[in-house]
Amino acid sequence: MDLTDARVLVTGGAGLVGSHLAAALLADTDHVRVADDCSKGDPDRLPEGVEFVDADMCDRGDVADVVTSDLDIVFHLAAYTDTNFEDGRRLFEENTTMTYNVLERMDEVGVDAFAFTSSSTVYGEAPRPTPEDHAPLEPISVYGSAKLADEALTSTYAHTYGIQSWVFRFANIVGPNQRGTVVPDFIEKLLADPESLEILGDGRQEKSYMHVTDCVDAIRHVVEHADDQYNVYNLGTETTTSVTRIADVVADVMEVDPDYEYTGGDRGWEGDVPKMRLAVERLSSLGYEPELSSDEAVRRAAEQLYAELREENASR
Repeated sequence: MDLTDARVLVTGGAGLVGSHLAAALLADTDHVRVADDCSKGDPDRLPEGVEFVDADMCDRGDVADVVTSDLDIVFHLAAYTDTNFEDGRRLFEENTTMTYNVLERMDEVGVDAFAFTSSSTVYGEAPRPTPEDHAPLEPISVYGSAKLADEALTSTYAHTYGIQSWVFRFANIVGPNQRGTVVPDFIEKLLADPESLEILGDGRQEKSYMHVTDCVDAIRHVVEHADDQYNVYNLGTETTTSVTRIADVVADVMEVDPDYEYTGGDRGWEGDVPKMRLAVERLSSLGYEPELSSDEAVRRAAEQLYAELREENASR
Protein backbone atom coordinates (compact mmCIF):
# COMPACT_ATOMS: atom_id res chain seq x y z
CA MET A 1 0.00 0.00 0.00
CA ASP A 2 1.27 3.46 -0.87
CA LEU A 3 1.18 5.62 2.26
CA THR A 4 1.98 8.81 0.38
CA ASP A 5 -0.75 11.31 1.24
CA ALA A 6 -2.87 8.53 2.79
CA ARG A 7 -5.44 9.46 5.42
CA VAL A 8 -4.37 7.52 8.51
CA LEU A 9 -5.79 6.68 11.93
CA VAL A 10 -3.53 5.35 14.71
CA THR A 11 -5.47 3.96 17.68
CA GLY A 12 -3.46 3.91 20.89
CA GLY A 13 -1.32 6.51 19.16
CA ALA A 14 -0.21 8.33 22.32
CA GLY A 15 1.68 5.27 23.62
CA LEU A 16 5.27 4.22 23.02
CA VAL A 17 4.99 2.66 19.56
CA GLY A 18 1.92 4.65 18.52
CA SER A 19 3.45 8.06 19.16
CA HIS A 20 6.61 7.16 17.26
CA LEU A 21 4.54 5.68 14.44
CA ALA A 22 2.37 8.79 14.20
CA ALA A 23 5.47 10.97 14.01
CA ALA A 24 7.05 8.75 11.35
CA LEU A 25 3.86 8.72 9.27
CA LEU A 26 4.05 12.51 9.02
CA ALA A 27 6.93 11.89 6.61
CA ASP A 28 4.39 10.20 4.31
CA THR A 29 1.26 12.27 4.80
CA ASP A 30 -0.22 15.33 6.50
CA HIS A 31 -3.37 13.37 7.39
CA VAL A 32 -2.56 11.56 10.65
CA ARG A 33 -5.28 11.16 13.28
CA VAL A 34 -4.54 9.64 16.69
CA ALA A 35 -7.18 8.18 19.00
CA ASP A 36 -6.22 7.36 22.59
CA ASP A 37 -8.02 7.28 25.96
CA CYS A 38 -4.80 8.43 27.68
CA SER A 39 -4.98 5.62 30.25
CA LYS A 40 -1.27 5.09 29.58
CA GLY A 41 -0.47 7.29 26.61
CA ASP A 42 0.41 10.98 26.67
CA PRO A 43 -0.74 13.26 23.82
CA ASP A 44 2.13 15.62 24.62
CA ARG A 45 4.39 13.05 22.92
CA LEU A 46 2.73 13.75 19.58
CA PRO A 47 4.30 16.18 17.14
CA GLU A 48 2.57 19.23 15.72
CA GLY A 49 0.44 18.32 12.74
CA VAL A 50 -1.18 15.22 14.26
CA GLU A 51 -4.93 15.39 14.93
CA PHE A 52 -5.57 14.06 18.44
CA VAL A 53 -8.93 12.68 19.62
CA ASP A 54 -9.52 11.50 23.20
CA ALA A 55 -11.40 8.25 22.50
CA ASP A 56 -11.96 4.82 24.04
CA MET A 57 -11.97 2.00 21.49
CA CYS A 58 -14.22 -0.03 23.80
CA ASP A 59 -16.91 2.60 23.24
CA ARG A 60 -18.66 2.07 19.90
CA GLY A 61 -19.70 5.73 19.79
CA ASP A 62 -16.09 6.87 20.16
CA VAL A 63 -15.04 4.36 17.50
CA ALA A 64 -17.68 5.72 15.12
CA ASP A 65 -16.32 9.23 15.67
CA VAL A 66 -12.75 8.38 14.72
CA VAL A 67 -13.16 5.57 12.13
CA THR A 68 -14.62 7.58 9.28
CA SER A 69 -15.16 6.84 5.61
CA ASP A 70 -12.46 9.26 4.47
CA LEU A 71 -9.69 7.11 5.98
CA ASP A 72 -7.39 4.98 3.83
CA ILE A 73 -5.88 2.81 6.61
CA VAL A 74 -6.20 2.16 10.34
CA PHE A 75 -3.18 1.23 12.43
CA HIS A 76 -4.70 -0.45 15.49
CA LEU A 77 -2.36 -0.28 18.48
CA ALA A 78 -4.87 0.40 21.28
CA ALA A 79 -4.65 -2.36 23.88
CA TYR A 80 -4.10 -3.24 27.48
CA THR A 81 -0.47 -4.32 27.31
CA ASP A 82 0.27 -5.34 30.90
CA THR A 83 1.08 -9.05 30.72
CA ASN A 84 0.59 -9.37 34.48
CA PHE A 85 -2.66 -7.38 34.50
CA GLU A 86 -4.56 -8.39 37.64
CA ASP A 87 -7.97 -8.69 36.01
CA GLY A 88 -7.43 -11.27 33.26
CA ARG A 89 -11.06 -11.32 32.18
CA ARG A 90 -11.13 -7.56 31.71
CA LEU A 91 -7.83 -7.65 29.78
CA PHE A 92 -9.14 -10.32 27.40
CA GLU A 93 -12.62 -8.89 26.92
CA GLU A 94 -11.59 -5.27 26.47
CA ASN A 95 -8.72 -6.03 24.08
CA THR A 96 -10.91 -8.18 21.85
CA THR A 97 -13.79 -5.70 22.10
CA MET A 98 -11.53 -2.89 20.88
CA THR A 99 -10.40 -4.89 17.86
CA TYR A 100 -13.91 -6.07 17.02
CA ASN A 101 -15.30 -2.52 17.31
CA VAL A 102 -12.65 -1.10 15.00
CA LEU A 103 -12.99 -3.82 12.35
CA GLU A 104 -16.79 -3.75 12.46
CA ARG A 105 -16.83 0.02 12.00
CA MET A 106 -14.28 -0.15 9.16
CA ASP A 107 -16.54 -2.60 7.33
CA GLU A 108 -19.56 -0.33 7.90
CA VAL A 109 -17.90 2.75 6.38
CA GLY A 110 -15.81 1.05 3.70
CA VAL A 111 -12.24 1.45 5.04
CA ASP A 112 -10.37 -1.53 3.64
CA ALA A 113 -6.80 -1.47 5.04
CA PHE A 114 -5.92 -2.51 8.61
CA ALA A 115 -2.56 -2.89 10.38
CA PHE A 116 -2.64 -4.67 13.74
CA THR A 117 0.07 -4.91 16.38
CA SER A 118 0.09 -8.39 17.83
CA SER A 119 2.78 -10.01 19.99
CA SER A 120 5.29 -12.82 20.19
CA THR A 121 3.21 -14.08 23.15
CA VAL A 122 0.81 -15.77 20.69
CA TYR A 123 3.50 -18.45 20.19
CA GLY A 124 3.80 -19.43 23.84
CA GLU A 125 6.87 -21.55 24.58
CA ALA A 126 7.71 -22.39 20.99
CA PRO A 127 10.99 -23.66 19.47
CA ARG A 128 13.43 -20.86 18.65
CA PRO A 129 13.81 -19.03 16.35
CA THR A 130 10.06 -19.08 15.84
CA PRO A 131 8.75 -18.52 12.28
CA GLU A 132 5.40 -16.99 11.41
CA ASP A 133 4.03 -20.34 10.19
CA HIS A 134 4.77 -22.15 13.47
CA ALA A 135 1.81 -24.22 14.65
CA PRO A 136 -0.07 -24.82 16.78
CA LEU A 137 -0.12 -21.43 18.48
CA GLU A 138 -0.33 -22.09 22.23
CA PRO A 139 -0.14 -18.87 24.29
CA ILE A 140 0.42 -19.30 28.03
CA SER A 141 -0.83 -15.88 29.18
CA VAL A 142 -4.23 -14.19 28.98
CA TYR A 143 -2.55 -11.35 27.12
CA GLY A 144 -1.22 -13.77 24.49
CA SER A 145 -4.65 -15.40 24.26
CA ALA A 146 -6.27 -12.01 23.64
CA LYS A 147 -3.76 -11.19 20.91
CA LEU A 148 -4.40 -14.54 19.25
CA ALA A 149 -8.15 -13.90 19.34
CA ASP A 150 -7.52 -10.47 17.81
CA GLU A 151 -5.53 -12.11 15.03
CA ALA A 152 -8.44 -14.47 14.35
CA LEU A 153 -10.82 -11.51 14.03
CA THR A 154 -8.36 -9.77 11.71
CA SER A 155 -8.10 -12.87 9.53
CA THR A 156 -11.90 -13.12 9.32
CA TYR A 157 -12.31 -9.52 8.23
CA ALA A 158 -9.48 -9.90 5.72
CA HIS A 159 -10.76 -13.05 4.05
CA THR A 160 -14.53 -12.60 4.36
CA TYR A 161 -15.05 -8.83 4.38
CA GLY A 162 -12.19 -7.73 2.09
CA ILE A 163 -10.15 -5.67 4.57
CA GLN A 164 -6.50 -6.07 3.57
CA SER A 165 -4.56 -6.65 6.77
CA TRP A 166 -1.03 -6.63 8.14
CA VAL A 167 -0.39 -8.39 11.48
CA PHE A 168 2.83 -7.62 13.35
CA ARG A 169 4.07 -10.03 16.01
CA PHE A 170 6.35 -7.89 18.16
CA ALA A 171 9.45 -8.87 20.03
CA ASN A 172 10.05 -6.71 23.15
CA ILE A 173 9.96 -3.09 21.98
CA VAL A 174 12.04 -0.56 23.93
CA GLY A 175 12.56 3.17 23.68
CA PRO A 176 12.03 6.62 25.20
CA ASN A 177 8.87 7.52 27.13
CA GLN A 178 8.43 3.88 28.15
CA ARG A 179 7.36 2.92 31.65
CA GLY A 180 6.50 -0.31 33.44
CA THR A 181 8.88 -2.63 31.58
CA VAL A 182 12.27 -4.04 32.47
CA VAL A 183 14.59 -1.22 31.31
CA PRO A 184 12.77 1.71 32.96
CA ASP A 185 12.01 -0.50 35.97
CA PHE A 186 15.73 -1.15 36.54
CA ILE A 187 16.55 2.55 36.10
CA GLU A 188 13.89 3.62 38.60
CA LYS A 189 15.08 1.04 41.14
CA LEU A 190 18.70 2.13 40.79
CA LEU A 191 17.83 5.81 41.06
CA ALA A 192 16.17 4.96 44.37
CA ASP A 193 18.99 2.65 45.54
CA PRO A 194 22.18 2.41 43.43
CA GLU A 195 23.66 -0.24 45.74
CA SER A 196 21.27 -3.13 45.02
CA LEU A 197 18.91 -4.26 42.27
CA GLU A 198 16.07 -6.77 42.55
CA ILE A 199 15.74 -8.93 39.43
CA LEU A 200 12.61 -11.01 38.88
CA GLY A 201 13.29 -14.68 38.26
CA ASP A 202 16.81 -16.05 37.85
CA GLY A 203 18.02 -13.43 35.36
CA ARG A 204 18.56 -16.03 32.65
CA GLN A 205 15.34 -15.18 30.83
CA GLU A 206 16.51 -14.29 27.31
CA LYS A 207 14.53 -12.46 24.65
CA SER A 208 14.83 -10.35 21.53
CA TYR A 209 14.61 -6.59 22.00
CA MET A 210 13.91 -4.11 19.19
CA HIS A 211 14.22 -0.34 19.43
CA VAL A 212 11.00 1.55 18.74
CA THR A 213 12.50 3.48 15.82
CA ASP A 214 13.37 0.21 14.05
CA CYS A 215 9.91 -1.12 14.93
CA VAL A 216 7.99 1.73 13.31
CA ASP A 217 10.28 1.76 10.27
CA ALA A 218 9.59 -1.96 9.84
CA ILE A 219 5.82 -1.44 10.16
CA ARG A 220 5.82 1.20 7.44
CA HIS A 221 8.07 -0.89 5.21
CA VAL A 222 5.89 -3.99 5.46
CA VAL A 223 2.64 -2.09 4.81
CA GLU A 224 4.21 -0.52 1.74
CA HIS A 225 5.75 -3.72 0.33
CA ALA A 226 3.69 -6.74 1.45
CA ASP A 227 0.58 -7.01 -0.71
CA ASP A 228 -1.21 -10.25 0.20
CA GLN A 229 -4.75 -9.97 1.50
CA TYR A 230 -3.57 -11.15 4.94
CA ASN A 231 0.06 -10.59 5.91
CA VAL A 232 1.76 -11.80 9.11
CA TYR A 233 5.26 -10.61 10.02
CA ASN A 234 7.50 -11.07 13.03
CA LEU A 235 9.21 -7.83 14.05
CA GLY A 236 12.38 -8.36 16.04
CA THR A 237 16.12 -8.89 15.76
CA GLU A 238 18.23 -11.97 15.13
CA THR A 239 19.88 -11.53 18.54
CA THR A 240 18.69 -11.83 22.15
CA THR A 241 19.53 -10.28 25.51
CA SER A 242 19.23 -11.84 28.97
CA VAL A 243 17.67 -10.03 31.92
CA THR A 244 21.02 -10.03 33.74
CA ARG A 245 22.65 -8.54 30.65
CA ILE A 246 20.02 -5.79 30.67
CA ALA A 247 20.89 -5.10 34.30
CA ASP A 248 24.57 -4.90 33.33
CA VAL A 249 23.82 -2.45 30.50
CA VAL A 250 21.63 -0.25 32.69
CA ALA A 251 24.20 -0.21 35.49
CA ASP A 252 26.93 0.72 33.01
CA VAL A 253 24.86 3.55 31.54
CA MET A 254 24.14 4.86 35.05
CA GLU A 255 27.75 4.30 36.18
CA VAL A 256 26.75 2.28 39.24
CA ASP A 257 27.78 -1.16 40.48
CA PRO A 258 24.85 -2.71 42.38
CA ASP A 259 24.56 -6.13 43.94
CA TYR A 260 21.94 -8.24 42.15
CA GLU A 261 19.20 -9.89 44.19
CA TYR A 262 17.23 -12.54 42.27
CA THR A 263 13.70 -13.52 43.27
CA GLY A 264 14.26 -17.01 41.84
CA GLY A 265 12.52 -19.26 39.35
CA ASP A 266 12.85 -19.29 35.58
CA ARG A 267 9.97 -16.83 34.96
CA GLY A 268 9.66 -13.18 35.88
CA TRP A 269 5.89 -13.43 36.41
CA GLU A 270 2.95 -15.73 35.79
CA GLY A 271 2.63 -16.37 32.06
CA ASP A 272 6.16 -15.14 31.29
CA VAL A 273 7.89 -16.93 28.40
CA PRO A 274 11.50 -17.31 29.62
CA LYS A 275 13.10 -17.68 26.18
CA MET A 276 11.96 -15.93 23.00
CA ARG A 277 13.61 -15.33 19.64
CA LEU A 278 11.58 -14.69 16.53
CA ALA A 279 12.60 -15.80 13.06
CA VAL A 280 12.89 -12.64 10.94
CA GLU A 281 13.71 -14.11 7.52
CA ARG A 282 10.30 -13.10 6.17
CA LEU A 283 10.99 -9.48 7.13
CA SER A 284 14.50 -9.65 5.67
CA SER A 285 13.18 -11.11 2.41
CA LEU A 286 11.00 -8.02 2.07
CA GLY A 287 14.13 -5.86 2.16
CA TYR A 288 14.16 -4.63 5.75
CA GLU A 289 16.91 -5.05 8.36
CA PRO A 290 16.82 -3.35 11.78
CA GLU A 291 19.61 -0.89 12.47
CA LEU A 292 20.24 -2.08 16.04
CA SER A 293 20.90 -5.51 17.53
CA SER A 294 19.05 -6.56 20.68
CA ASP A 295 21.90 -5.41 22.98
CA GLU A 296 22.25 -2.13 21.06
CA ALA A 297 18.51 -1.50 21.29
CA VAL A 298 18.60 -2.04 25.06
CA ARG A 299 21.58 0.30 25.46
CA ARG A 300 20.07 3.09 23.37
CA ALA A 301 16.78 2.81 25.25
CA ALA A 302 18.61 2.80 28.60
CA GLU A 303 20.48 5.97 27.66
CA GLN A 304 17.27 7.70 26.57
CA LEU A 305 15.24 6.56 29.55
CA TYR A 306 17.96 7.38 32.08
CA ALA A 307 18.08 10.96 30.80
CA GLU A 308 14.28 11.22 31.08
CA LEU A 309 13.93 9.66 34.51
CA ARG A 310 16.88 11.52 35.99
CA GLU A 311 15.32 14.79 34.84
CA GLU A 312 11.94 13.75 36.30
CA ASN A 313 13.57 12.97 39.63
CA ALA A 314 15.43 16.27 39.66
CA SER A 315 12.22 18.24 39.05
CA ARG A 316 10.35 16.66 42.02
